[in-house]
Amino acid sequence: MNITGYAVAAGMLALALAMVGRVTAQDWRTASREPVGLAPDPVLAREAIVQAYAARAVGWRGVFGVHTWIAVKPAHAPAYTVYEVIGWRLRWGDSALAVHERAPDARWFGAAPELLAEKRGAGAEEIIARIDAAARAYPWAGEYRIWPGPNSNTFTAWVARAVPELAIDLPPTAIGKDYSGTKLVTSAPSGRGVQVSLFGLAGLTASPVEGLEVNLLGLAFGLNPFDPAIKLPLLGRLGPSRAIASTPDQLPETP
Repeated sequence: MNITGYAVAAGMLALALAMVGRVTAQDWRTASREPVGLAPDPVLAREAIVQAYAARAVGWRGVFGVHTWIAVKPAHAPAYTVYEVIGWRLRWGDSALAVHERAPDARWFGAAPELLAEKRGAGAEEIIARIDAAARAYPWAGEYRIWPGPNSNTFTAWVARAVPELAIDLPPTAIGKDYSGTKLVTSAPSGRGVQVSLFGLAGLTASPVEGLEVNLLGLAFGLNPFDPAIKLPLLGRLGPSRAIASTPDQLPETP
């Protein structure tokens, strides 16, 4: 390894150590689950809404990865329904899949969520049923592995592939998004483009949503010229704010 390689490795190690202190400093039992204001009030915004989120995982896992989920609200619905996979549910049941009402933009045990994609208005109404069907057909609901998957990010990628209109660009820290079971060639996690993956441990993704990504032992490196960004392990997506495609109704209807 040359001097540049050692410098990069040392920098990544220093970053990981710094992040360990940050993500393990707070007790998950008392960590905030408060919303951060990224989701429209369902009482005021009466149109259909679909949103996808990511937030750093709990404890030491947050150094390396994020937890992702998808939230939906049909037109005129008074609350959001969130679809996510939560590993610890398997301690008490046979499924890690959770379909429940909660604030879609709530902190994930202290970690502020990032909005990955959004669809609002008439276009969102039609795809909500498809999201529900895809979520309930998730084939690994009875399994959960932090690495290389299947996990919460495998689930979000599964749903995103079924609804490519959302164009969800999962961050490189969404470890598990590249897991596709025994399939060697499949669509990219966004549902657009193609992915070659060996059990989520190694692979290559080429897509007009994700750009070009290389997966090495679950760690993703990439470059996206379409929504300009560099993608790195630990750090995530580096670049301008995401170009979130949204089509909201012009005015909220009277409740």
